[in-house]
Amino acid sequence: MKYQIITTISLLSCNLLFAQSPVQIKGIFDKEFVKPVKLFKVLEGDMVEIASAQPLLDKKFGFTFYPEYEGFYAIGSGTTGSQTDNNIFYFKPGDQLEFTISEKNYQLTGTNNSKENQILSRWHDEVSPVEQKAFYWMKVQSTFVDFFPDLETVVAKANTFTKNNKSGNSRFDSKLQDYIQWDLAANATNFLNTPRSAHPAVEEYTDYYKSLTLANFAKNAALVYQTPWANRTLNAISFVSRRTANIPQGKGITGLQQDLDFLPNDTLKGDAILNYLARQKDYASYKEAADKYQSYFKTATQKKRAIGIMNDMAQLKSGDQGLNFSFPDDNGKTIKFADLKGKVVLIDVWATWCGPCKAEIPHLKKLEKEMYGTDVQVVSISVDEEKDKVKWLKMIKDEQLGGLQLFASGWGDFAKYYKITGIPRFMVFDRQGKVVTIDSPRPSNPELKQLLEKVLATK
Repeated sequence: MKYQIITTISLLSCNLLFAQSPVQIKGIFDKEFVKPVKLFKVLEGDMVEIASAQPLLDKKFGFTFYPEYEGFYAIGSGTTGSQTDNNIFYFKPGDQLEFTISEKNYQLTGTNNSKENQILSRWHDEVSPVEQKAFYWMKVQSTFVDFFPDLETVVAKANTFTKNNKSGNSRFDSKLQDYIQWDLAANATNFLNTPRSAHPAVEEYTDYYKSLTLANFAKNAALVYQTPWANRTLNAISFVSRRTANIPQGKGITGLQQDLDFLPNDTLKGDAILNYLARQKDYASYKEAADKYQSYFKTATQKKRAIGIMNDMAQLKSGDQGLNFSFPDDNGKTIKFADLKGKVVLIDVWATWCGPCKAEIPHLKKLEKEMYGTDVQVVSISVDEEKDKVKWLKMIKDEQLGGLQLFASGWGDFAKYYKITGIPRFMVFDRQGKVVTIDSPRPSNPELKQLLEKVLATK
């Protein structure tokens, strides 16, 4: 039998055992739509793709790799951001895995699967009814009315399962109970945080949700760092804890402090601060939090990441020169940012397919009318792909869009420079082309007009 074998080599020369004993994986991707199958490792509570294999015509795929650590990995056609379409396994040097990925589950095949993965497979069979409703909500229609009883049934089986399933590998056996608790938490929280036709009130939560606190799950950073999708699950637990305690999410640095108050572990607090800093779109917000919380960066990884975020934010500081972009307008004329010097520039980053962008159009038109005769120049930059240029031109005509209409041909250097990962995005620059803010209020918010008037008044 032929498998597409992808080999990944770990360079951990300090441990020759790994180099001598690769893990061998053979699989069949038995789904209607064939996708690349990926192998993921755990890196500090997040997942990182380390290899990918395209199933052959007979749907077979395979991996041979040298594990960097003994512990949990994942294989599937999903992404690094979610357990959906991914399955978790445990590997140590020399292990073999043979299995079939089906539409709703996976099944071990062959005779050489490790005892650890046999146990994980049995657990997966137990939790599968809950997982299907929690993670595959687009295919399996479910509400809390039928989900909660299923969840409580599986929760009741968890302790007995651990007692009755021993691999003989003390490392794995000592981790199994923790793994099961994290897996239950991931399913329980993902169910609440995904679209449903009906959502429960807090009073309708089952008893299990009382155990979902960061105090219970965030005590040990080492455990978090070794668990698949742990950071994602912690964020979901935080959301559920807030809702249970009736604590609304605070904005900005107030919300960050609330998150830190929930976390019992300083290392994990450092990670939460770094995640917050990485999301900031203006230098002032970044600096406020960085100055206040920099003492939490303890590990080498955190310190390195902090420097990287600081370098990224340096180009976003208020008062810094804006990027001198160059894009064609709807008549084919090239417009440069430098051409707009002397104007207070409001940039609108949008696309024809973006619903929230289109919802702002009436407000933007109203704002343009109100600012008519001033030095405010509205510049709308479309990140539509080249194939949608005709659609863009038609929308400009049909909607009678004003201002300068520029076409960026997708998410290029402009979006990367300003860290634009979602639209609409509005940005304001002064008459010298310097940054006022790269994340201004939207036109539907009266604060944008107030900001423009303030910049106009500054000479």
